[in-house]
Amino acid sequence: MATIDVVRPEQRHKEAWAALYQGYARFYRVEQTAAMRERVWQWIHDPAQQVECLLAVDEQGTPVGLAHFREFARPLAASHGGFLDDLFVAPYARGSGAAAALLAALAEEARRRDWTVVRWITAEDNYRARGLYDKVAQRTSWLTYDMAPADGG
Repeated sequence: MATIDVVRPEQRHKEAWAALYQGYARFYRVEQTAAMRERVWQWIHDPAQQVECLLAVDEQGTPVGLAHFREFARPLAASHGGFLDDLFVAPYARGSGAAAALLAALAEEARRRDWTVVRWITAEDNYRARGLYDKVAQRTSWLTYDMAPADGG
């Protein structure tokens, strides 16, 4: 197994991060432009924005995986949690421990911030990722809905 470290992104990681994020969008068949990636990169580095990022880097310091996350309020629990928006590992680095390292780093971040849960969603057919998720988290029975503002009540 390769040695994987988890770091916060720096300017020198931008190109590799963009390639990973583009791969993530392609995996989920979501159209994404360079302008969209630039916006998210800016959010990651803007303390006024909620989105944060962790990168899994290999022995050479090359990013091979990313995790985007943010804090959210849990009114029913009167607490805060973390929401993992995006988790992606480059195909050539799968099996390296990068995804597990990112999840472990996020769990540590959650403990540090006193979050009561880290939550995420994944595609039903994302079997390889679900194999890891089933080891580190509990699957819920909740269904997810998306309502476009123009369509809602």
